[in-house]
Amino acid sequence: MSDYGFDTLAIHAGAAPDPTTGARATPIYQTTSFVFDDVDHAASLFNLQAFGNIYSRITNPTNAVLEERVATLEGGVAGLAVASGHSAQLLVFHTLMQPGDHFVAARQLYGGSITQFGQSFKKFDWHVDWADVTNPENVKAAIGPKTKAVFIESIANPGGLVVDIEAIAKIAHDAGIPLIVDNTLASPYLCKPLSFGADVVVHSATKFLGGHGNSMAGLIIDGGKFNWSASDKYPTLSEPNDSYHGMKIHDTFGDIAFAIACRVLALRDLGPALSPINAFMILTGIETLPLRMARHTENAMKIAEFLKKHPAVSWVSYAGLPDDKSHALMKKYTPKGAGAVFTFGVKGGYDAGVKLVNSVNLLSHLANVGDTRSLVIHPSSTTHRQLTEEQQIAAGAGPDVVRISVGIEDAADIIADLDQALKA
Repeated sequence: MSDYGFDTLAIHAGAAPDPTTGARATPIYQTTSFVFDDVDHAASLFNLQAFGNIYSRITNPTNAVLEERVATLEGGVAGLAVASGHSAQLLVFHTLMQPGDHFVAARQLYGGSITQFGQSFKKFDWHVDWADVTNPENVKAAIGPKTKAVFIESIANPGGLVVDIEAIAKIAHDAGIPLIVDNTLASPYLCKPLSFGADVVVHSATKFLGGHGNSMAGLIIDGGKFNWSASDKYPTLSEPNDSYHGMKIHDTFGDIAFAIACRVLALRDLGPALSPINAFMILTGIETLPLRMARHTENAMKIAEFLKKHPAVSWVSYAGLPDDKSHALMKKYTPKGAGAVFTFGVKGGYDAGVKLVNSVNLLSHLANVGDTRSLVIHPSSTTHRQLTEEQQIAAGAGPDVVRISVGIEDAADIIADLDQALKA
């Protein structure tokens, strides 16, 4: 279906009328397991000699439609749907890393990712160095002999920074390692990292892909272009695998090898499977992704312009503003708009930020982004609370910072609510 436009693909990619019932919407295959044709059929599935369904922890027909749809929208070759964005990151690194290995991550990241990478991953003996990606040369300086990947966000959460994907991809490839891009805040409607040199894309589909704040999910999209056998860095992909009688995953599956390894090794054994009901909900959300993202970004621009002029606001970080430091990169990577999530600073610091989020009426004070509803949070007292003040500032979540996820309500109503809360 690659000849169709984005809006058409958001509705149709991966889906077809159900062959048994004729149902036009993708059915929810709420089953744990699937009947084999015979013993030989079962053996071929377990040996990875045939594609098909065994057990819903590994494959499920509803999930398969979601995987194909997002892979198509991102321009990738294969996808894997899992229980959450954090699950997606875990499975990606489980496939790439060995004990003692290292990766480089953008300093400007979602607070939960900073904690996952910097704290929880230590239990696997995986280690991270942080790089300020406003200058790609910082990434190059952080790469060492044990580095297995570079990880960035296309639009950084919470600060709204647009990252120079192409420059960082070149640095990663010169070092013989892949670039992984979290494309959650942009969605493929605004940005397609694979077209700028990224090798793997991950999503918290909980956010803009689903769009309605009702379902948890994560996606891994394989770009299909990285040569996993070019060195001995990635034995999970290039060396004989004991789970499958010495099969070499990359030799066997070629350009879809990474997605296959994430599925049949990492997901199989770590187990963060996506419920088919949640896959169905995310699929339904994606059908309106183009319409929602256009409204999100239109509204966000109006809100950013309002806040920039407000006497209670000291600064606004939104790449859509002409004088923003990311504006030039936005025109290259997200020309349809700078997304719906950004930060601003309130005069009065921490106490003023807390009072603001306690004073909103229409906006919801909660820890999520990408909803149809407008959302607001004070990161240093919530999502980034576990970090030191120095780490909060480095991540763009200092004491005065408020993050907003602009919804698709009437912009005038969002502005009125923010205005009364700021005056409070």
